[in-house]
Amino acid sequence: MRLIYLAPVPWTSFAQRPHKFVDWFHKRMGGEVLWVDPYPTRFPLLSDFSRLKPSKFEPLVSNPSWIKILKPRALPIEPLPASGWLNHFVWKKTLRELMEFSKENKTILVVGKPSVFSLRVINSLSLHQTVYDAMDDFPAFYRGVSRIAMTCREKALVKRVSSVLTSSSLLKSRWSGLRPDVKLVHNGLDLSLAPFFRGRRQDVHPKVFGYVGTIASWFDWDWLVALARAFPESSIRLIGPVFQPAPMALPGNIEFRPPCDHVSALREMADFDVGLIPFKVNKLTDSVDPIKYYEYRALGLPVLSTNFGEMSFRAGDEGVFLSKNPEGLSLLASQALQFKQDSVSTESFALNNSWDSRFDEASLV
Repeated sequence: MRLIYLAPVPWTSFAQRPHKFVDWFHKRMGGEVLWVDPYPTRFPLLSDFSRLKPSKFEPLVSNPSWIKILKPRALPIEPLPASGWLNHFVWKKTLRELMEFSKENKTILVVGKPSVFSLRVINSLSLHQTVYDAMDDFPAFYRGVSRIAMTCREKALVKRVSSVLTSSSLLKSRWSGLRPDVKLVHNGLDLSLAPFFRGRRQDVHPKVFGYVGTIASWFDWDWLVALARAFPESSIRLIGPVFQPAPMALPGNIEFRPPCDHVSALREMADFDVGLIPFKVNKLTDSVDPIKYYEYRALGLPVLSTNFGEMSFRAGDEGVFLSKNPEGLSLLASQALQFKQDSVSTESFALNNSWDSRFDEASLV
């Protein structure tokens, strides 16, 4: 059996859910994988050009022998009704490669992002199974006609595939209205990084409240500033690329560190006393199941988070401290600092939330 994966992110990006899926598929089935990098599915924005400069922190990815990477070209006109017809001429070579790859073997197609191309592939190939893995509220990232077009494409895709997976409860609820067989498959944890999953440091001062990840429009600066002011002797450590700076002056105990590779990020997390997820509560975050939650908990860290997305369903879970407003933040943060978890519980959490266990539960193969 083979796999074609129409990915929402490039193969050379940091390993995310799509990368973990293809690894899992190869481990379980031993089959070859054809990974198709994404192309623009909306009109370009001025902000896109600021991201064209390559980062020195981008990982150098060596391709396993069992995977081939395709990079389809496309005109950035997808919101237009005739975009499929115009791009058809650009896609011919890629479609031929997909047909050749799938013609003599049972092939599963997984779509990680709705597009006109994904619907064209489903209609053009003879496939054993088709899957849409919905891991974001894609229309929420778009505006105007691009948002309308993405909404229509996604609905058409959900109706067309044989299976739908979702990474969050809200996405499952949304698509269950169109079909009753939608499966909730949360994000997970890479057990190959297990050497880093050790007990948290104890009795070290000053205390460190830390965050690792992208800092962009969904970042709740007001919440973070309230935390910094409530704990002026502690360090609020932010590690990652900053795409949207704070709109106000920040307290002196908020420190920034540059983005780093995944292994270095885990080493940084091991020096935290509390893991932070300070996201705004809005349409963009309503469907998010943050991978950093699993990494924090596998390191034995308590998680102090705003009450957004999938985190809102974890109220009362061990080691989770959810803040619904800045007023009660000081007490919650103090409770998080007092939290202790034994190594047995930490190891059990990691095993129960591994990527392999997640995709096994989906029963796709």
